[in-house]
Amino acid sequence: MSVELNQSQWDLVIIGGGAAGFFSAIMAGEHASTPLNIAILEKSGQLLQKVKISGGGRCNVTHDCHEPKELIKHYPRGQKSLIGPFHHFGPSDTIQWFENRGVELKVEKDGRMFPITDNSQTIIDCLSNAADELGVQVFTKSGVSEIQQEGDLFTLTLDKGQILQSKKVIICTGGTRLTAGAKLVESLGHDLLPAVPSLFTFTINHDLITDLAGLSVNPVEVKIAGTKYENRGPLLITHWGVSGPGILKLSAFAARDLAEQEYQFDLKVNWCPDVDLNKLIQLKRQEWGKRAIASRSALASIPKRLWANMVQCAGITDKTTWSQLGKEETKALISIIQDCTLPVSGKSINKDEFVTCGGVNANEITLKTMESKLVPGIHFAGEVVNIDGVTGGFNFQNAWTSGYLAGRAAVV
Repeated sequence: MSVELNQSQWDLVIIGGGAAGFFSAIMAGEHASTPLNIAILEKSGQLLQKVKISGGGRCNVTHDCHEPKELIKHYPRGQKSLIGPFHHFGPSDTIQWFENRGVELKVEKDGRMFPITDNSQTIIDCLSNAADELGVQVFTKSGVSEIQQEGDLFTLTLDKGQILQSKKVIICTGGTRLTAGAKLVESLGHDLLPAVPSLFTFTINHDLITDLAGLSVNPVEVKIAGTKYENRGPLLITHWGVSGPGILKLSAFAARDLAEQEYQFDLKVNWCPDVDLNKLIQLKRQEWGKRAIASRSALASIPKRLWANMVQCAGITDKTTWSQLGKEETKALISIIQDCTLPVSGKSINKDEFVTCGGVNANEITLKTMESKLVPGIHFAGEVVNIDGVTGGFNFQNAWTSGYLAGRAAVV
């Protein structure tokens, strides 16, 4: 990494030192017919921060989903926009690129893909080394405050006052909830779709899940009451409410609507969607007639402590046996299990994901090249565009795909 930014003339400047920024620079270097002067400018003092913390420090590089028509279903915003780009550079290409550089990826049961080292530093080192080998110059604490077009060149003014000129610019500043990146894009004439959080957990205070942090249930069906948004998947009970893949995916698809509701809504939960509870209860009456209902979970997927809370919330005493279970109590228990309403009072950021819904309208970009339709020579990659995926490696895949298209187009 370069320490001092002394050079003022560049062939390509990339604003943002994250996954999309590095991959854009590398793709530009790999596709250029002659060596180019390429710079990455990172506002903060740290590079590839999301890569470092993603997947609990293991880096969820991509997902084992190789058919573009299936892959786009994991993107709440940008589905139609991504079908073409994924045909050009998809998960198979990502896997091949990293393997060509000595990084082998593995597939986990849920389709997520990680380096076999289970260490995000493997990915950081791979990207950093690739950029270094191509002569890419990387500068930290080098935020850009202004971009102006002057003839065939772009003049960039840095926060520290330095003036640079570049033939092409790729903007990879991440989610536009960050004011600096948003202002930069707006100054070029782009209208930004408002930035709101995506991939977040729900804050819930309810007796059913009190003191059960760490318990998980799979599968669970969850739905935002009064809306079309629903999902099925694992649910994790937390100290503050609920999380897990099922909740995170639901939050991503409903992100904008939930922001408008100020994160105050009812969550409908079916804790056991694949069981006929009436038949099950009848069976338990026969098999476990003398056993207290609260003493043991009647459902394999429901942990004992959650089951005990369900029984209590249904108004059934600790001593009530299966043979003593009345009609109204049966209705109440079934309702708690398969038609449960949990009032949500807020959100929390998922520890591994900092994803934003919003950004540059994809209609203002030529998606084959990620080039601005308003300002030729300006390209975009990554989360700065209004494209975001659910948890599972999909946001990184968008970074690799858009970085490939932007980097290659900027030099050919």
